[in-house]
Amino acid sequence: MEFNSLRDLYIEQLKDLYDAEHQIIEALPELIDAANSTSLKQALNSHLEVTKTQATRIEQIFGAMGEEPKAEKCKGMKGVIDEGSDLVDDIDENPSLRDAAIIASAQRVEHYEMAGYGTARTYAQLLGENQAAQLLEQTLNEEKEADKELTQLASQVNVSAGGAAAGKVVQGAPQRRVA
Repeated sequence: MEFNSLRDLYIEQLKDLYDAEHQIIEALPELIDAANSTSLKQALNSHLEVTKTQATRIEQIFGAMGEEPKAEKCKGMKGVIDEGSDLVDDIDENPSLRDAAIIASAQRVEHYEMAGYGTARTYAQLLGENQAAQLLEQTLNEEKEADKELTQLASQVNVSAGGAAAGKVVQGAPQRRVA
């Protein structure tokens, strides 16, 4: 596609986000199955439902623009998801460590989405697409909340995953051992 205007770039961003949401919808059930922590499973299940709603919002935005909802392959999200899946698949023996890897992978997804939704929201505002900007802002806020929730879960899971070094639980900044 050739980009001749901000609107063209905006539509491209929406297509990219639409595909990213569908990739996430496809990937989350595997992470839910791989998770050990009940809290993590619940958070991922909840975000799966939110993600479906977010994809529907993008469909609404396309509809309001008189465009058919269409996905453009989001190579960035594919890479983030593939990297996370590979990492999680490489951890068999330690369920807490696997949970920590799931959280790290999910946070990378959230940060990628926050960048995309922030950009699309700004384009919508500049183009006078105020309703779309509000919908995109709503999704951006949901992604920020998901990231916060994952950070809170990480504070528990990461300790279980190996935060104990020689009987000490590492909190805050890394600690040094002096011989």
